This record gives sequence, C-alpha cells and structure tokens, in this order.
Amino acid sequence: MSHFSQIKTKIRDLTCLQEALKDVGTEWKVGPQPIRGYRGQTRDAEVVIEQDNGYDVGFSWNGQEYELVADLQYWQQPLTVEGFLNRITQRYAYHTVVKQGGNNGFQVTEEQRQADGSIRLVLQRWNG
Repeated sequence: MSHFSQIKTKIRDLTCLQEALKDVGTEWKVGPQPIRGYRGQTRDAEVVIEQDNGYDVGFSWNGQEYELVADLQYWQQPLTVEGFLNRITQRYAYHTVVKQGGNNGFQVTEEQRQADGSIRLVLQRWNG
C-alpha cells in the first residue's frame, strides 16, 4: 500500500515552478527521478526535494498539472504543507505573469511588496 499523497495544484509550467522553488530557498533536483517513500517505495517526479530523514518531496506531472507528491507523515520542511504550497504558488504566479507578459512584449516597470505579503506588479508594453 502506497503512503504517497498527491496534492493537486494549478502548476503547469516546469520552468516557473523551478524558479519559484529557487525564490523560496528550496534546494531541488531535476527529474525525472525517484522520490523516496515509506519502506523503500519510490515514485518518479520531475522535481525532487530531498529531505534529511530519507523521505523526499516531489512534483510529478499527472497529464494536466504538477502534483505535490510526498509521504506527509514524514514531511520535514520549514513550513506546513499548506504554507509551503501557498508560498510556492505565489512565486509561481509571479514568474508566470512575468514570463507570459514577456512573451507578449510586456516588461515589468514596477514591483511593490504589499504589507499583506502580496506583490503588486505593473507591466508595460511600448509601442513604437
């Protein structure tokens, strides 16, 4: 019986996910490679976050999005699972907006971190 849990996300861009993980200071390895679980079980993931306790956390493509995959009983990150996903999702959204904006000729002209932790971005496109 697998002890791995899969938590759905709205993350679809691997590069933006990897940038988000860098932003929050999480070390990761590029997959696909196995993440380690209960009693030596493994599951392949495109992003692997090794933990000191021998149980890994990963992000695995399910055909539509990257799911967080882990044995939650052995979660050993500085934040709770919810806190971790919230922080990653915020940084992922930031990188997605900047990337998509850049693909459409926009540049970030202003960036402000708000008191509530949100980020205000202003993107502008110059027509010449």
